[in-house]
Amino acid sequence: MANKRPYGPGFHHIAIRTTDFEATVRFYEEGIGCVRRFGWGEGNTRAALMDTGDGNYVEIFADRGEGEIPEGGIIHYALRTDDADAAYAKALAAGATSVMEPKDATPAHADRPITFRVAFVRGPAGETIEFFQNDEL
Repeated sequence: MANKRPYGPGFHHIAIRTTDFEATVRFYEEGIGCVRRFGWGEGNTRAALMDTGDGNYVEIFADRGEGEIPEGGIIHYALRTDDADAAYAKALAAGATSVMEPKDATPAHADRPITFRVAFVRGPAGETIEFFQNDEL
């Protein structure tokens, strides 16, 4: 099921490349709770779309070593969660490493006062994943 967007293009997926395809897919299934919805290719051309919920995906590519897609500069990506502490613990149990333990954050100089709970881990492909908890955003 995809989100209904009130305007403009919406988020569909982010793509990561990994040197250990099977371990990364397993991490996203067991550590993050994603469901593999579609896969293609074989060997070092494998790829899979992992459903994070609500029609949003993480696309995992095996390391092809060909550089056919220009690599960009994603700083991190955030997954919405109802419990940042539990998501963080589950990811660590599945092999992620801690980047930042769960904490409440209230940005300074914001449009309006708002507090959210966040935690960061590093996944098996070296990607930084944020768990973002807030009922408004």
